[in-house]
Amino acid sequence: MIRFELLARDKKTNARAGILHTPRGDIPTPVFMPVGTQGTVKTMPWRDLLDFDFRVVLGNTYHLYLRPGHEIIKRLGGLHNFISWHKAILTDSGGFQVFSLTDLRKITDEGVMFQSHIDGSYHFFTPMKAIEVQYVLHPDIMMSFDECTDYPSTKDKVANAVERTYNWARRGRDKWIELAESDSDSNTIPSLFGIIQGGVYSELRKISTEQVLSLNFPGYAIGGLSVGEPKHEMFDAISVVEPLLPVEKPRYLMGVGKPEDIIKSVSMGIDMFDCVIPTRNARNSSVYTWKGKQSLKASYNAEDPNPIDSNCGCYTCRNYSKAYIRHLFTAGELLGPYLATHHSLYFFSEFMRKIRETIINGNFETFMEEFLNTFEPNAGSELGR
Repeated sequence: MIRFELLARDKKTNARAGILHTPRGDIPTPVFMPVGTQGTVKTMPWRDLLDFDFRVVLGNTYHLYLRPGHEIIKRLGGLHNFISWHKAILTDSGGFQVFSLTDLRKITDEGVMFQSHIDGSYHFFTPMKAIEVQYVLHPDIMMSFDECTDYPSTKDKVANAVERTYNWARRGRDKWIELAESDSDSNTIPSLFGIIQGGVYSELRKISTEQVLSLNFPGYAIGGLSVGEPKHEMFDAISVVEPLLPVEKPRYLMGVGKPEDIIKSVSMGIDMFDCVIPTRNARNSSVYTWKGKQSLKASYNAEDPNPIDSNCGCYTCRNYSKAYIRHLFTAGELLGPYLATHHSLYFFSEFMRKIRETIINGNFETFMEEFLNTFEPNAGSELGR
């Protein structure tokens, strides 16, 4: 299974650099994981991600369970073979998607009854079922089934979700151990991460952390953030949880992907991130650069012969002007979303590489200050998670 190796710590912040050893290769951390919801990072061939040195992607259990179906994927050799990606894969439990279906699901202590957004069929996910489906997909890292509450939610509602998340984590962990002990291939047994909930309530975050840590997972995730809460409340929640987490295990902040939030969270001791922001925004013509976001469809780009970023080494910036890419978007050409996504993921790869490099070299705090002073987060369109 996985093993986390800590390589360096920043002397002035809690930032840390390490290596996450997985059955399908080593992953330098801190790391951003592109989201491949349905077995693909939208618009992107795997060769581009390999060129950018991404070593892990995220797959979505809810979507893959509904289509094409986890049993079909199993018969075709597992998720790695099915999608032809042979680096690491992390699958989420499907919990976030299920709980997003406010009008299409019913939650009980036993699990969640939900209605497919595709054909209206009914399905029941228990915490054990979520583990069984993920195990069939056979990623490198699986996630516990948890209850993610909305923002705002009452303290009582969040407290109930914390208790349910713990009980589900315990039952799912037992199922994971059962499946792992009967697995004939001990070299590729998926690891299971526990998820900490608690909303924006510090007391509940502490309770959830203590409960989930008692189950001794190989890694831990902070869930239930980036769901509409103010930024300071998100960072307050991280500051409550992080000191309680074991140093020797990876920490994963789920669903957070804006560069300014990533670098701040790294400074607080977080190792792993995922989000659809770089790809979703890019498909809608908003891309990230070292100076901030750019809206490629803006009228002032109509005759701009310059690349998105003259200092960027990606294929898009080496070959195409903003004027041409704007033309592709306004004409509805599919090449536009590809070129924009290519650039944004290249930027995220370089951004994380620079973060790791400065942590190891001992000048992360200076790099973070310089980045935040020059990065404009509010340029272009805000599309959210």
